[in-house]
Amino acid sequence: MAILNNTFARSSLLMLLIGGVIMLGIVLSSFFLAQNTRDYFDEVTRLRALRSNSADLLLRVQSAETAQRGYLLTRDPAFLRSFNEARDAIPGQFQKLERSAGAQSFVSVPLDELRQLIADKTHEMESTFARMNAGDIDGAVAIVRNDSGRLIMERMSAILNGTVAGMDTRLVHGIGELRESSDSLQWVSLGGGVVILIVVGGAIAIVAQHVGALNRSRSQVEALNTNLEERVNERTEDLMRANSEIQRYAYIVSHDLRAPLVNIMGFTSELETTMQDIRAYVLAEGMPSEAAVRQARLAVEEDLPEAIGFIRSSTKKMDGLINAILKISRDGRRELKPERIDLAEMLSMTADSINHQVVDAGGEVKIAVQAARGLVSDRFSLEQIFGNLFDNAVKYRNPDKPLQLSVRAYPVGRSAVRIEVADNGRGIAPEDHERVFELFRRSGLQDQSGEGIGLAHVRSLVRNLGGDITVASTLGGGSTFVIRLPVDLSQYVRSNGP
Repeated sequence: MAILNNTFARSSLLMLLIGGVIMLGIVLSSFFLAQNTRDYFDEVTRLRALRSNSADLLLRVQSAETAQRGYLLTRDPAFLRSFNEARDAIPGQFQKLERSAGAQSFVSVPLDELRQLIADKTHEMESTFARMNAGDIDGAVAIVRNDSGRLIMERMSAILNGTVAGMDTRLVHGIGELRESSDSLQWVSLGGGVVILIVVGGAIAIVAQHVGALNRSRSQVEALNTNLEERVNERTEDLMRANSEIQRYAYIVSHDLRAPLVNIMGFTSELETTMQDIRAYVLAEGMPSEAAVRQARLAVEEDLPEAIGFIRSSTKKMDGLINAILKISRDGRRELKPERIDLAEMLSMTADSINHQVVDAGGEVKIAVQAARGLVSDRFSLEQIFGNLFDNAVKYRNPDKPLQLSVRAYPVGRSAVRIEVADNGRGIAPEDHERVFELFRRSGLQDQSGEGIGLAHVRSLVRNLGGDITVASTLGGGSTFVIRLPVDLSQYVRSNGP
């Protein structure tokens, strides 16, 4: 969970960083375009002022010239007033032109030349009025007909119209630059928007993945919590069963060990009695009586050998019981070594060890393994389990039938395997199904050697492997031992502890 949270935090921070960088790029681009637009607007304002002042100045000069000629033709005082107004307005308009030309640097205006042209034109027009006032009308008309005034106006118009044309060109160029900046911002915004959508989609995917992982983790926790009580109950039942078995085991051990011990104590007392007869014979003064001789001979020839024989057999039985207990104890303490096992191969090898006995009994062994080859368990324990079961099948076969021994293995779910070992032997009475797994307990006709530890040993081994064993059987109907084992012993040990 910590790794998941760290990955989610790093991914989220990366997405936020990418989104922040893109947003910063869009903001900076927008700021740059806004700055360009403002600069362009200021420039347009200045150029429009220059253009307007240039046009107004040309209009003033043209108005003055028109009024001059109108007065020369009509002598109407109104033309004279119009001339005076236009002439008086020309200096102020030229100052406006100077200020607007100085406020920008894109269009060069030849102000000195323009100032001189205005002065020359003004002088030319005023000189015509002076001649008319002096009565020299022909001289005034001659000045007007002279090309000097026309040339001055053409030059002045060329300068001012050129200024207007330059401003128009600059405006068109500025509009192009502004359009390019706008297009660039549009593409930047569009690309940034697409990338942001991708980043948002990635962030949503990461969040969805994280939420999914959290939901799965929560489901696992809920499942664990749901199964916890069941597992606790199972563990409690296992503990109660183990305690019950320990109590039963303690009772059986104490009972079975007590029997030979009582025999030893009884025959020890008999030895003491026999020793008294022998002592009476040995320590008798003079010749012992015939009765003493007879008693001593009986003690030496019958009582002593019998007592020693019973003591020897009782101690041998006690030694066998103790060794059986130690064997099961050692199996419980032995460290398990999980390894991958080919179950079919191992069963075949185990069956080969009893093949000659099966053949002698006219029988056969059938093995059918459907379980996966990937069984992970302790090989030594499995060999001991199936070795004991196969030996019992041979030992307790029905002498009237050819021995049929079959083994079937198949998976149960994803975590367990079921193995059935069936024979057509004597069978076991239903009331003895649980008893046969107890230490030193046997069932049925006791015509075979043994101390009753085989199946107890098998159950101990199976439970050490995390499994269980049961038997289904009837007298004369054969027996089927059912073993259930985890597929992976190492995983079982990690989940449930040793």
